[in-house]
Amino acid sequence: MGKHSATGWWVPLTKRWILALLIMLSISTAIAFFIRAALDPCDRHLEVSDKKRVQSQSVPRIATKSSPLSFMKSKLVLLVSHELSLSGGPLLLMELAFLLRGVGTKVNWITIQKPSEEDEVIYSLEHKMWDRGVQVISAKGQETINTALKADLIVLNTAVAGKWLDAILKEDVPRVLPNVLWWIHEMRGHYFKLDYVKHLPLVAGAMIDSHVTAEYWKNRTRERLRIKMPDTYVVHLGNSKELMEVAEDNVAKRVLRDHVRESLGVRNEDLLFAIINSVSRGKGQDLFLRSFYESLELIKEKKLEVPSVHAVIIGSDMNAQTKFESELRNYVMQKKIQDRVHFVNKTLTVAPYLAAIDVLVQNSQAWGQCFGRITIEAMAFQLPVLGTAAGGTTEIVVNGTTGLLHPVGKEGITPLAKNIVKLATHVERRLTMGKRGYERVKEIFQEHHMAERIAVVLKEVLKKSKSHLY
Repeated sequence: MGKHSATGWWVPLTKRWILALLIMLSISTAIAFFIRAALDPCDRHLEVSDKKRVQSQSVPRIATKSSPLSFMKSKLVLLVSHELSLSGGPLLLMELAFLLRGVGTKVNWITIQKPSEEDEVIYSLEHKMWDRGVQVISAKGQETINTALKADLIVLNTAVAGKWLDAILKEDVPRVLPNVLWWIHEMRGHYFKLDYVKHLPLVAGAMIDSHVTAEYWKNRTRERLRIKMPDTYVVHLGNSKELMEVAEDNVAKRVLRDHVRESLGVRNEDLLFAIINSVSRGKGQDLFLRSFYESLELIKEKKLEVPSVHAVIIGSDMNAQTKFESELRNYVMQKKIQDRVHFVNKTLTVAPYLAAIDVLVQNSQAWGQCFGRITIEAMAFQLPVLGTAAGGTTEIVVNGTTGLLHPVGKEGITPLAKNIVKLATHVERRLTMGKRGYERVKEIFQEHHMAERIAVVLKEVLKKSKSHLY
């Protein structure tokens, strides 16, 4: 809808700017950045060209520094994912797989739901796991049952993965429950089905991304399903080392910022407020656009002198425009703000956009985000966050210090509009909030912080599992 849709811009970046990046970035930053970029759906064909070559490189990268997860060396872990896609849950589980492989853990992976036809994303992600030494096995069959029975630890990822227990293990389910850690990310009511979570009270523990979500699950399972949560551990996530290296490399950020802004057709001095989420009603892009339009009207009404303000919606699907996304685009046309709103196709490589924008908007509705990884990634890039006062966002954003919070729903439209104007008109406040957000990330939201938190949970779960044997 804006001057450029920026669809698939990452492919030309790798062709036209790779030399400049390699020259201008530090070598470590460049290598880390392009490893991360290999997961980009716009460029995933680079990852799947040679099956035999990928499998031959399945040697674990053993961590050179002491890791809080080193006690997991040589243990057998089975990771169970309901799907393998570019969404948050599967990617987080992959990240755990790589952390464990880094200390020499034997990691097996199964994906419960797969399409009947070959899927390019699944093919790419599976071979990335093979490359890191993660054994990808079938979700059913005797090999899977034997692996589950031998495993020191089984991690079920998301509530939906619970159906796999009865479907595959059947009468062996009671034998594995003491070894199960259930990692839950959902905040939506339709996941509270007994078919999914009936075994939840009997597992060794549940791991949840925020205190708000943990409390939500505790109350909903008790009130709706009449079951009790197991011992529950809250583990806040952390930014990857690769992302932090890019976020802290000013030259890299400048190159990325210039390229993305050029692709969007905006100037260096323009202000970009972006929402980076899959496009859906629950993520609140519709309410954000209404707030954005209202902010433009406020700026015009009060005759405020500010740079040109733009909204960027990152997370579109250009190949399958949904009814909701059509509504968004129609709204933009109706309000005649096509030159101020830019739709960008969904991508895993968020670093270029974080380098290019000025403010992140986290507008998830209802109960909010379970955690919101993009929030801490934006803070690493010294961006202030305008977020809903709901879910995990309230545990990340310090209101008035690292960003500003507003109510969910229609009640939040005007407050968000006013917050947009506040940050558009107060440069120092915007920059100060960004710096404080970065300091908060450095203090508690890095990869090693997450590894330390997960290590505490795994030690407890293994201790319980071992005591169950005697």
